[in-house]
Amino acid sequence: MRRRSIGPGVLACPFAPGIVRRHIGSLAKTIAKALLAAAFVMAGILQLTAPEPFLAITPDWVVWPQTVIRVTGLLEILGASALYVPRLRRAAGLALAAYAICVFPANIKHAMDSAAEASAFPGWWYHGPRLALQPIIVWWALWCSGVIDWPFHGRRKSPD
Repeated sequence: MRRRSIGPGVLACPFAPGIVRRHIGSLAKTIAKALLAAAFVMAGILQLTAPEPFLAITPDWVVWPQTVIRVTGLLEILGASALYVPRLRRAAGLALAAYAICVFPANIKHAMDSAAEASAFPGWWYHGPRLALQPIIVWWALWCSGVIDWPFHGRRKSPD
């Protein structure tokens, strides 16, 4: 049977369908990593250049909120950059996932403050999905960095 190329270094072959699957999975992970890194870099830049909105949603129990906002903005940029350094990728994924967990109280405060306001802008149409997507951001950071492979790992055969 003749094999045909479907891209650089990838062959479509009925005897090796996993090759194509791995290539597509790798492309998806590359795109997802780029989107995640871009989001963290943009958020980091905003925290450094326009920290006021972030200060407004910072819970009262955070000490030195201005310093925390600026440091976390810098850490977001560094974490996003580290996703592209193979030796640092796993640590970056863990750090970005932990960061997404740590900012959850600020997201809750932002939602509660918004609900208490008369105008309620941006409202629950924004805050509901934002809060619901927070665990996906945690997963995304872990998956893009190679810490986890769920749910895209290949099927394992049972030992029997």
